[in-house]
Amino acid sequence: MGNKYRFPLLLNTQSLLLYWIAWSNRGRPLVRNYEGVVVRNFTFTSESVTEGHPDKMADQVSDSVLDAILAKDPHSRVACETLLTTGLCVVSGEITTDAYVDIPAIAREAINRIGYNDAAFGFDGNTCGVLVALDAQSPDIAQGVDKSEELRSGQSAEDALNTQGAGDQGMMFGYACNDTPDLMPLPIWLAHRVAERLTEVRKSGLIPYLRPDGKTQVTFEYENGKPVRLTTVLISTQHRDGVNRETEIRPDLIEQVILPTIPEAFKGDNPAIYINPTGKFVLGGPHADTGLTGRKIIVDTYGGMGRHGGGAFSGKDPSKVDRSAAYAARWVAKHVVASGAAEKCEVQVAYAIGMAQPVSILVETFGTNTVSEESIEAAVRNVFDLRPGAIVRDLDLKRPIYSKTAAYGHFGRNEPEFTWEALSRLSDFKSAVKL
Repeated sequence: MGNKYRFPLLLNTQSLLLYWIAWSNRGRPLVRNYEGVVVRNFTFTSESVTEGHPDKMADQVSDSVLDAILAKDPHSRVACETLLTTGLCVVSGEITTDAYVDIPAIAREAINRIGYNDAAFGFDGNTCGVLVALDAQSPDIAQGVDKSEELRSGQSAEDALNTQGAGDQGMMFGYACNDTPDLMPLPIWLAHRVAERLTEVRKSGLIPYLRPDGKTQVTFEYENGKPVRLTTVLISTQHRDGVNRETEIRPDLIEQVILPTIPEAFKGDNPAIYINPTGKFVLGGPHADTGLTGRKIIVDTYGGMGRHGGGAFSGKDPSKVDRSAAYAARWVAKHVVASGAAEKCEVQVAYAIGMAQPVSILVETFGTNTVSEESIEAAVRNVFDLRPGAIVRDLDLKRPIYSKTAAYGHFGRNEPEFTWEALSRLSDFKSAVKL
């Protein structure tokens, strides 16, 4: 019987999938990677914010409180949330500790360090109100963290690493790719560097009319999964009143902030540059927008390039897997890419509250793997112990290291405190995947 249709008979589901992708992407440029998976070229945008953004201010206050407590009592349980609004800082949450710290003083110090130390800026850490409303950790939660379900039910032998249960249920993601030497997606990496430089030129006095609040955003074109062109750079920055956007702010930011941060390979791209598109940004910080801990979770991670389980990081001690397991998942994903086992890797790990063993571990390499995903996942399970107690031990997380993470990203920064960025098990992992 003849084929009355205009396309060949579909003999298998793979062919059907390829036809569907081609039809869905009609009119768009398509490329095919070496495994035969059709992908299209695309643009991707990520944003960052400066440490003076009100949500980031809240993160820094929360992590400053956490650090002060961990410095005196490393076994503390801390869930510290901060709200900042006009003239007011509220610190709340659940904290169980043997330490005493002066929370109002810590909050004021963090706010002043950011640069909000003058009423002329719209917020002053010296004179703002600070309210503290804290309670102890729920004993119902504490019993599951102190002694895991496996141990209480007799499912597991007595083992220090089996003792600690997860502080909550949920899934956490880690991501790595070879866009940059830090194995981070290029859009979020550059957005952070621009935001850091914006703060640097403000604090150094190089651009004296800048104020602490600011946001950055960059867009890259990708071809065959690789960034090939920088197309857009956007900066919105708080500034002193009376400064002209076109004759002062724009040329100063291009010369002192944007050009010094663009990677050499993209300096000739001539991207569109947008500076303060509303025309004016004098009112900023908590005077203009309420800040809350945990509202910049995509800025904190991969700029939207990798998935997110939804849990915020700042203000949480490492018994909270929202934070510690996300750090561990990044640690694992970075090893996968650094080993050459894949060009991109996303790791998902999931937990049940009060249980030590993860309920699932998933490794996704998006078709970029050079060895089988099954062998990669087996190596991950053999080389990395993702029980909460093991994560805290292996990454040395009971230290006062968290204030530094609370602005410009928790990942892709090779600093001594960021143990989850260290390729400390690369040799073991390469051996496990036979590379």
